[in-house]
Amino acid sequence: MHITRSKYHRKSLAGLAAAAVLVGGLVTAPPAVAAPAETAAAETGGTGLASHLQRTLDRLRFEQVLDTNPPASTADLNALRQRSADENEEKAAVRPPKQAELRAAATAAAPISQQPQIDLTVIELDRLGRAVSSGTVLMSPQYPDGEIVPVDRNLRTTQVRWRQWDDAGWYANKGQGTIDVVPGRENAPIDFMSPYPASVLKLMVAFGVLRLVDQGEIALDDTYAYEPTTISSLCGGAGSDTVRDYLDASLTWSSNGATCALVKLLHDRGAVEGLNQTFQDLGLETMQLKNTNPANGARWGNPVTMNSLDTAKLLMLVNGGWGVLWTAPDGKQVTRGVLSDASREFFKGKLADQGMNIALSTTSWCGAAYPAQGIPQVTPERWIEADGTVTIPGQGISYGHDVRPCNDAAEVTYAHKNGWVNNSGAEAGIVKALPGKGGRTYIVAMFSNLGYQYVDANRPSTGVENVWFTEKFAQLGKAIDVYEKQRRQ
Repeated sequence: MHITRSKYHRKSLAGLAAAAVLVGGLVTAPPAVAAPAETAAAETGGTGLASHLQRTLDRLRFEQVLDTNPPASTADLNALRQRSADENEEKAAVRPPKQAELRAAATAAAPISQQPQIDLTVIELDRLGRAVSSGTVLMSPQYPDGEIVPVDRNLRTTQVRWRQWDDAGWYANKGQGTIDVVPGRENAPIDFMSPYPASVLKLMVAFGVLRLVDQGEIALDDTYAYEPTTISSLCGGAGSDTVRDYLDASLTWSSNGATCALVKLLHDRGAVEGLNQTFQDLGLETMQLKNTNPANGARWGNPVTMNSLDTAKLLMLVNGGWGVLWTAPDGKQVTRGVLSDASREFFKGKLADQGMNIALSTTSWCGAAYPAQGIPQVTPERWIEADGTVTIPGQGISYGHDVRPCNDAAEVTYAHKNGWVNNSGAEAGIVKALPGKGGRTYIVAMFSNLGYQYVDANRPSTGVENVWFTEKFAQLGKAIDVYEKQRRQ
């Protein structure tokens, strides 16, 4: 192995041993407060929140976006199929287009061929971090008006046949997938092809690495020598850094190279299969870090899956609610103790330090007429230059808008992770009101096929550098936040 042990390792192990008890393979805290499943106030899918989400998605008319690169022939579709079948295909390796390229593509864009694929969940939390209401809505060519997913009091559904994303199949098979993600759901009444999660998959990677920290296998300040035996266009060459710094780069500005190192670290430790089983044991049935390459940590393809409901539940664990948060299908009570307090706080801190505020929130373009204003979050000071503009060195981006007025008017903090490739736009995060700003706390998770290949018909021809998503995401984020603020008044 290529880990250099930290001098703080033994001390951290002792602290963990004193603070937690291992029960059934999970680190659990005493359930001092009733779980949502035991609370009559809990609200599930099919009620007010879900209906609001369905109406909002329908009102935003996502079918109005334009497609800058639709397949024009059978040969184009076959090329898509071949790329998807290629084990060495790196969906995330291609950087978003330059402004001039996107401008040229937008000029020739065609209306999208069918209703986009969207998977949206919001979970409302009480002051102790427990779910009091949830809503999950799916939209696709089969469900053009949005379909509310029935969700039980354990924030679980058996009513959806989840299918793996298929790049060509979305066009050729009218958004209908062919590979099941969760076995035994062939007769479920809702059939849905889950969008590829793009860099939101880095939440799964971080969770797996922090579990190794909690188990004493590694420590945050250990140095890991990333020595790939094959070179990937996604990951780059060999390097060395601390686990802490790799996690920081992966979560705050979405470094693919840092994430490749962490995935390879999981493989080096023989931890990937165990991580996937842990997700199953927790009842996060669609979360699977499958088919990644142990030689370099790359190959993030369509077999890597997660849906919005399971992702929102994972963020509930990271947020750290009291008591039993839900009961897994095998009867185990799931608590925040799945991660230690130290790991949860580290995880939340990195998500709160997010530099890419560009989808459901859009403060990177504070004051711009386009894209629309999204969730009214605080932009982390870490990224703000002396003139108030945001610069993300790792991504090579300077947004050029003074974000200080938006910080002055901010109403919430937003600890989140987003992801993008040409046919995936995704985001998931924890929203908490600032003092005196409405009191709402909720988790939002959204996956879609609307990556940077899709643009708005009203997109300005100039002045919108680095806008990779339809502004309808920002309008969705704003609509959700306004609704949640009103619910808490």
